[in-house]
Amino acid sequence: MNEEELRLLPTTPGVYLMKNKADQIIYVGKAISLRQRVRSYFQPSTKHSPRIARMVEQVERIDLITTSSELEALALECNLIKEHRPKYNVRLRDDKQYPWLKVTWQEQYPRVFIARRPQRDGARYFGPFTEAGPLREILRLLRKIFPIRSCKKALTPDEQHRPCLNYHIGRCMGPCAGEVQVEDYRQMIQEFCRILEGHTEQLETKLQEEMAAAAARQEYEAAALCRDKLRALQKIVERQTVVSSVPTDRDVFGLAVTEEASFIQLLQIRRGKLIGKEGFYFTDFLGEPEEFLRSFLLQYYDEQDYIPKEIILPLTLPDEKPVATWLRNKKQQKVALIRPQRGEKFQLLRMAEDNAHFLLEREINRRKLAAAKSQETLERLRDLLGLERIPQRMECFDISHWQGEETVASMVVFQDGHPAPEAYRRFRIRGVTGIDDYASLQEAVKRRFLRGQKEEETGGAGSSFLPFPDLLVIDGGRGQLSAISAVLAELGRADQPVISLAEKEEEIFRPHEAAVIRLDRDDHVLHLLQQLRDEAHRFALTFHRARRKKQSFTSGLDQIKGIGPKRKKALLHKFGSLQKIRAASLEELLTVEGMTVTAARAVLEGLQETE
Repeated sequence: MNEEELRLLPTTPGVYLMKNKADQIIYVGKAISLRQRVRSYFQPSTKHSPRIARMVEQVERIDLITTSSELEALALECNLIKEHRPKYNVRLRDDKQYPWLKVTWQEQYPRVFIARRPQRDGARYFGPFTEAGPLREILRLLRKIFPIRSCKKALTPDEQHRPCLNYHIGRCMGPCAGEVQVEDYRQMIQEFCRILEGHTEQLETKLQEEMAAAAARQEYEAAALCRDKLRALQKIVERQTVVSSVPTDRDVFGLAVTEEASFIQLLQIRRGKLIGKEGFYFTDFLGEPEEFLRSFLLQYYDEQDYIPKEIILPLTLPDEKPVATWLRNKKQQKVALIRPQRGEKFQLLRMAEDNAHFLLEREINRRKLAAAKSQETLERLRDLLGLERIPQRMECFDISHWQGEETVASMVVFQDGHPAPEAYRRFRIRGVTGIDDYASLQEAVKRRFLRGQKEEETGGAGSSFLPFPDLLVIDGGRGQLSAISAVLAELGRADQPVISLAEKEEEIFRPHEAAVIRLDRDDHVLHLLQQLRDEAHRFALTFHRARRKKQSFTSGLDQIKGIGPKRKKALLHKFGSLQKIRAASLEELLTVEGMTVTAARAVLEGLQETE
């Protein structure tokens, strides 16, 4: 931006969106004064860090959104980052989805299960957890204490079903059979949530009293059940360490930053006990540490149902007041942002920071070793196949169908030896009838390369099939390889490196080569090719199952003009099946709510044609 454009910027609070030549948002920021903040990026005297300098070089234009206050700008910035996920902003999930524990509080009889994507659906989410294993173990122990339903039925107090085995063995309260009132079941779920928040003392006392009372009445089975629940609860408590003499709820954040990466360590303290710790690794770090930490806090607590009274930070935020106000509005209670200098809180902060530095160094070393191992494997694969260059980008195709129906193909991509899900593609096979894997593979590969050629001709704008692979891998044997080689020759790409991997004996076939390559079962090159092939198989199978599931929910009523979702639902509710609707008379159809004479006749004629 030139000086004149900068001079015309408003001095009000707001949010700025930096865009590149492709009109993609690469950074979202907020400012008390938009003019002053945006100007700071383009002043020649300003010495930027290498990351900011790279970002500024890509900025083609800047969009502005003015707000009435800094607090409003803060909330808008958080929402825009979550919506657009800009390249240079802090992203909480980094390159993976952390598991959460979801409690479907919006349902009358809530369920509990592990979810990967928090949504604003009225449910309560606890997390995120960086490892799914310990989370599953905690859930397993809690299910011993709380008989929570595990079925997926949409239950209401008016409807009753036959209870499942879990009810008979005491693992469910039987809400489906009307064996428990809504209020009692929800009270149990509330106690479950309190355990997740770290409040275990009340339940422990209650179980001890119930066990003693049952033993006094000589009801030893009931006492043993309370004992088992108490043991499960104590196992959960054993995971918690007392770290504070004050029974206060706190979140303690430690921050470690290097040129290569950054790491945030969170210690979750509830009633003086350390109940959990989570670590977040980031490879993109932009701007000052205070801005980085602020952006993280907004994204993290925006997805939390519970916010503690105290949040201990390693830095003093420059816009601490609006952040504290935003947290207070979300919690509906005062939240203190603390930067301790001494005492017990300072010791907790130092513990978090020591953990952050240790884990950051360990993660950087782990990734370096993994990258070196991947590079070594790729170099060996190049030498083994006689390729001109290292296969940095590998693509694999696979076919999935059910007796020739709903045939689909998958294309998965590995970049530098690792999955690149954003580059995965899937194809619905249209030009093949019946079972013909060869022709299906040919269609998918041909469509992929034709799309790539078209994008190449248009300069690669908005490309989704570029670049072309350094190595093409086909799931199958010599027959599949020959079919794909013929397509590549037809497209003028006979020089495209391609191999096939046969699943049974794990044999590698090459075009125009009679010799088959057989590698040891513990060979890293074989492991890489197997991982690529298995991922293509998984992706194809998942897409195929989704297509079949969608098809199974399609009935003959969907093809009849004048029969929409409401009439379809009413007809099926009245008659129970398509066969009974087909056998019904015109008068019987007219008894269905919302049905007209014209619509009823259309149903009869339409179902007769599809019979």
